[in-house]
Amino acid sequence: MTFRKTACAGSFVRAMLAALLVTAAPAVQAAPKATSHLDLDAIARQRFGNDAAWYRDRIPFFQSSDPRLDQVYYYRWQIVRAHQRDLGKIGYITTEFADDVSWQREPYASLNDATGFHLNELRWLNDRRFAADYIDYMYDQGGNNRHFTDYMADSVWSRYLVDGDQTAVLAHVPAMRTLYDAWFDHFDWSKNLYWVEPLLDATEYTISSIDASGGKDGFRGGEAFRPSVNAYMFANARALSAMTALSGDAKASADYAARASAIKQRVQESLWNPQFQHFTDRYQVTNTHVKYWNSIRGRELVGYVPWTFDLPDDDARYSAAWTHILKPDELAGPAGLRTVEPSYEHYMRQYRYEGISRECQWNGPIWPFQTTQVLAGMANLLDHYNQSVVTRADFLRLLRQYAQMHFQGNRLDLEEDYDPATGKPIVGLVRSHHYFHSGFNDLILTGVVGIRPRADDVLEINPLLTAPGTDAPIRWFRAERIPYHGHLVSVTYDVDGRRFGQGVGLRVEVDGREARRSAKLARLTIPLPRAENAPIARAINRAVQVDRTGFPKLTASSGDNPEAMHDAVDGRTWFFPELSNGWSPTTTAAEQWFAINFGQPQTLNRAELAFFSDGKQFAAPTGYRLQIRRGETWQDLPAQADVPVANGITHVTWSPTAAGQVRLVVVQPTGRSVRLVELKLF
Repeated sequence: MTFRKTACAGSFVRAMLAALLVTAAPAVQAAPKATSHLDLDAIARQRFGNDAAWYRDRIPFFQSSDPRLDQVYYYRWQIVRAHQRDLGKIGYITTEFADDVSWQREPYASLNDATGFHLNELRWLNDRRFAADYIDYMYDQGGNNRHFTDYMADSVWSRYLVDGDQTAVLAHVPAMRTLYDAWFDHFDWSKNLYWVEPLLDATEYTISSIDASGGKDGFRGGEAFRPSVNAYMFANARALSAMTALSGDAKASADYAARASAIKQRVQESLWNPQFQHFTDRYQVTNTHVKYWNSIRGRELVGYVPWTFDLPDDDARYSAAWTHILKPDELAGPAGLRTVEPSYEHYMRQYRYEGISRECQWNGPIWPFQTTQVLAGMANLLDHYNQSVVTRADFLRLLRQYAQMHFQGNRLDLEEDYDPATGKPIVGLVRSHHYFHSGFNDLILTGVVGIRPRADDVLEINPLLTAPGTDAPIRWFRAERIPYHGHLVSVTYDVDGRRFGQGVGLRVEVDGREARRSAKLARLTIPLPRAENAPIARAINRAVQVDRTGFPKLTASSGDNPEAMHDAVDGRTWFFPELSNGWSPTTTAAEQWFAINFGQPQTLNRAELAFFSDGKQFAAPTGYRLQIRRGETWQDLPAQADVPVANGITHVTWSPTAAGQVRLVVVQPTGRSVRLVELKLF
């Protein structure tokens, strides 16, 4: 959440008034395309190869004096791309695991615990469809089924702070209110706090669940009043207060503001642990091992989640908690932030295994999930709290430490959790590769670049960079094509003016025109009336197979494993070699085919084909053609067809044609197989 200084009641009121005032701002047409000072085509080709076209006009570009941050930034957009699942008429959703897991919502492959991270990344795309479709799915299609705790209403509001689309942010308020009230089944009226089982907080094997089992397990149980779920419900109430104010419902707005205030008060009164100088759990359960309302016996990283949402007062008593992430014997592991301190009796003790691999625990390992939350909270602390515990240098050091976790040697592959002593992945399962259970690019754009999204007609920039002369400063960066309130924003920082030749210091452009500059690092605020966002285009993929039963039905010349064929039309496109994805023939015959039967005619006029190459076994076909079924024969479509490429999209177009069955015929290169990652038909 990115309200400025909403930890204070007066500041919250000011933010609410700002949200109301934007309704009076006249809509203006989007400005012309901004001038680029980076070679965006070259960067896209370098970072994404044959798939560059997907990214070129969708992502904000970023280049800095820290090449490792740059590498991870662009890799994280590859993670975003890989986790967009096209569900046809339903639209796009964002997945947590690239492929299926047993506990996902069937048949969509969605989970709701990482939705907040997903939306905070998606809000920075220039193509607004992905966030819009995902939000629609979560509220209209039942995607937010409370499988886990969440702060989705807050994330929808955070998206509004970037795009300024009032219609979109208000579209699901009734569903949000119903969902908010549903959580009263996890509300203890005697304590006026929310409680949750750690597993359903997406953090199994925490102190509360392990100790509630007597140290023998911890996967289930251990219900507790947690800083996380209460911070989430605080954030959701605050967002609903802002949204209902925006819609003109003053009574509802006051009600949700009061709910947020009450949660804030109770968290500070009851979950602040003076012994540990930290926000900690209290038990909601009594058994032979633990007692209701007792505090847990150690610090956990989850105690920083209140700052992720600006819940704590600006008070030195609470800010003291941040000393614990700086101490090597507490939460600061050599390779990253520990989820539990090593003094805890069951620190890094693994209980659950799948095969020979250690499974997921939150009893010490580094989790990108919570590392993201802590860094977002630290960015808030540094931006608008008065404290002297952590510095901008601490933020950059921890951000770089987090970036390093994305590397397995020289290969980029973010996994589930890591050993804080070595920085090596712990889980190591097939499902773990390129895991979207965290955020990163939002931290770059709101922290390093320093955009602090607001509800009013102001662009605020405050890069959290260190001054020249400090250890390992970022000496320069440039960020381009950042969408903000219907405009395109660029931000440049150049410590000595030599890199970009645009002068020393900080420079902000809006729609290609300079809006403000400062010779040194400073907070800049720029009046910026919002403009109309470009309309969202929603082409519908007719080939997608969501449910494996019914139509469309699939056949192939060989390699007719149902799961492999489903992979080729499941709406998921990625080119990561660690994760097998798609249909491949199982014979060496040169000509092979893959066919789709829709069950009834569909009017189609184009296709997107995704082929995979690993430089070894798989390569793009040397030729291909699309056919439609006419009676008992297959006829070639007279199409305009791209030369086939691997690890990117091959486009095919033709005049609108009705067809009940479509077949792709490919010619395999000598000594290689073709892998069809995805076939889309529109």
